[in-house]
Amino acid sequence: MAEIITMPRLSDTMTEGVVAKWLKHVGDKIEEGDILAEIETDKATMEFESFHEGTLLHIGVNEGETASVDTLLAIIGDEGDDYKSLLKQANGSSDVSEKEDAPVEVAEEASVSGQVDAPAGVEVITMPRLSDTMTEGTVAKWLKKVGETVDEGDILAEIETDKATMEFESFHQGTLLYIGVNEGDSASVDAVLAIIGDKGTDVTAFAEGLKSQSVESKSAEVKKEKPAKEVPVSKEPAKAVSQQPVVPVTSNTGGRIVASPLAKKLAAEKSINLAHIQGTGEGGRIIKRDIENYTPGTATGAQMPFIPSGQESFEEVPNSQMRKVIARRLGESKFTAPHYYLNVEFDMDNAIAFRTQYNSIPDTKISFNDIIVKAAALALKQHPQVNSQWFDDRIKKNHHVHIGVAVAVEDGLLVPVLKFANEQSLTQIGSQVKDFAGRARNKKLTPEEMEGSTFTISNLGMFGITDFTSIINQPNSAILSVGAIVQKPVVKEGNIVVGNTMKLTLACDHRTVDGATGALFLETLKGYIENPVTMLI
Repeated sequence: MAEIITMPRLSDTMTEGVVAKWLKHVGDKIEEGDILAEIETDKATMEFESFHEGTLLHIGVNEGETASVDTLLAIIGDEGDDYKSLLKQANGSSDVSEKEDAPVEVAEEASVSGQVDAPAGVEVITMPRLSDTMTEGTVAKWLKKVGETVDEGDILAEIETDKATMEFESFHQGTLLYIGVNEGDSASVDAVLAIIGDKGTDVTAFAEGLKSQSVESKSAEVKKEKPAKEVPVSKEPAKAVSQQPVVPVTSNTGGRIVASPLAKKLAAEKSINLAHIQGTGEGGRIIKRDIENYTPGTATGAQMPFIPSGQESFEEVPNSQMRKVIARRLGESKFTAPHYYLNVEFDMDNAIAFRTQYNSIPDTKISFNDIIVKAAALALKQHPQVNSQWFDDRIKKNHHVHIGVAVAVEDGLLVPVLKFANEQSLTQIGSQVKDFAGRARNKKLTPEEMEGSTFTISNLGMFGITDFTSIINQPNSAILSVGAIVQKPVVKEGNIVVGNTMKLTLACDHRTVDGATGALFLETLKGYIENPVTMLI
């Protein structure tokens, strides 16, 4: 009897999985304990073994595709079993593909298009999900061209996600027959990226069918969203840019100037005031000849009105994947987490002396940011509520300290994570932060290096910013904003002296961190920063 195999829950936080690779194919014999597939969870890529034996009759999730936990993954049974009733039961539909012997990807895409039959032996490659937050990708560069041979494991393209530019390798072999997303274009996850098959196979009609289906889907979405897109932004301004701005000018007699459009254009280019030109055209109309024959210096002593020489112009830059995700995630954080802010100012004299002495050790160099990271990590161990995460039905208090350090890059902001920061020395923290910052700016960080933070630090002190507030990097409960060290008069022991101070702002999620809790955390943090030697004890 045929058995339905569902997407397993391979970790405690897993809600969906991605089939990285099928190790068995339709028609293969399956023994209990055989590895069916490699499944990418939210934490790792893991092998999934079969608890049944028989023949693999159907694959419900293609390589690179995502499915929720408990959805249909595959069907195993005796060879020749009729499994269509199980598909109807699982999918709630009687529309089942009849093409059992066709490749999995082709069957899936053919059923989607509903119009065009797939040529035999072709594989449809879709946009992969290369990070946990990725919803669409941009093809930065194709490394294979149409007509070239592709082997399993070859790098097809470089794809820009919301976090990095990553290489995408092929799980199939054959000839690259079709490219669905050009370099620089974006496509949603699971959209048609390319088609691979036997050399000489004509996939033109099949590709057009897939493309038409995609266009129809997008048109339906656009119709639903039409009320939000009633005002065209780019077309009219673009038309205005192509024209020369002409300021309405009146003549000395108070009458309106009459000039041909070409004359106005030439006058604007040459910064000539039309009020100073006598028109020779019909009815005194200023024409091209008048502008060309005009000699400066013949104007009267009247005040010349201002004529701008510049033009209104703008540039539209497509949003990168990183910028889209920053907008979405920070918007969600700002409007779902009730933020409040605690402001403090610390005495930095001892920290400056400590850093100078510490850096006197050969081959050792730490920054003030490294001192703050270490101090925050130690303070978080004493205040786990600040190191917590909010869920609708519970609060998760983390006993480990993973600090995210915000790094500015050309397209936006990345937050690499220092794992177990409280256990690292100042030198180790400094070395790791420097490495992360360099690779972040070159887009060489891996998704794993940007996941799992329990607290975040954002430092703009190096830009001369004295104080600012940040948006919480969810699911964290707080973020610390660090300003510049400023030299100014301070009162010490009743005397006004020159001192060095630094302002910090702690943004907290009021659902998890109450005001007193945040204040106690800052008090502990103050002890470490104003007396850094205590961090070494």
